[in-house]
Amino acid sequence: MMIKKMFFALVTLGLFTTSCSNDDDNNGSETSQSDLTLSLDGLEALGSDYVYEGWIIVDDAPVSTGKFTSIASPQTFSVDSEQLNKATRFVLSIEPAVNDVPAPADTKVLVGDFSGNTASLSSNGIVADFSTASGKYILATPTDTDDTNETSGVWFLDNSSGSAMTGLNLPTLSEGWKYEGWVVIDGTPISTGTFTDASMADDNAATSMFKGDAGNGPGYPGEDYLQNAPEGFTFPVDLREKTIVVSVEPSPDNSPAPFALKPLAHMVPADAMDHVALSMGDGPVKVLAGSVTR
Repeated sequence: MMIKKMFFALVTLGLFTTSCSNDDDNNGSETSQSDLTLSLDGLEALGSDYVYEGWIIVDDAPVSTGKFTSIASPQTFSVDSEQLNKATRFVLSIEPAVNDVPAPADTKVLVGDFSGNTASLSSNGIVADFSTASGKYILATPTDTDDTNETSGVWFLDNSSGSAMTGLNLPTLSEGWKYEGWVVIDGTPISTGTFTDASMADDNAATSMFKGDAGNGPGYPGEDYLQNAPEGFTFPVDLREKTIVVSVEPSPDNSPAPFALKPLAHMVPADAMDHVALSMGDGPVKVLAGSVTR
């Protein structure tokens, strides 16, 4: 009887030991997670249909680190430790809010290579480098036949030589981005239209609701603010002492406000003359930057 009791005790102990060993093996196989902290400067909220998404590049393949809409900084994300340790680069993109594609969209905002546990991020090289951007524009309203409201339109062209030439010196944008002109009236930005090539008319040249009825204007980006003013505004509007801005926008984009990148800007002088070229200066944001730490 004593021998049987000892035998059953040994079997029970063996089963308990085996069970513990299996539990330890399962715990050991769980994926380890580490923190990735993203610190950004100057990002702005997106339209309701879009989100920001971070990516690490591991063995030349993208791995999502998470989506977000808040522009609070810093933000921390939990990422697979092994993948994070092997990551060589970080990319921030703009994505459709409903999207299961396991790779970044064309609209990439920031990029940086890891050096140790930190990557310095910049929009230069992934959007474009605006360090040498410059521009000229004139006040004119070529889309109507009334010559009494010539300061109610802005056109990004240079007529200093006596004939119209391209007014904006801007770099070619990466895929997923477009330029957009704006006038800021009483603190509200109103678009002149989007474009990718400053030597051609903007995308809404033929469809603008603000322009006059005599034509589409010259073959350069610009707008006449003559009719169908938004609620709270009156057109024609004198653009003197208003601010002219050129921004860089995600494409597609459903936000009614300018994006964070604004490489060119200029307040129209109070004594500005129509049909005389005016020079733009640096905008408030020519580069976006940040850092990521693992």
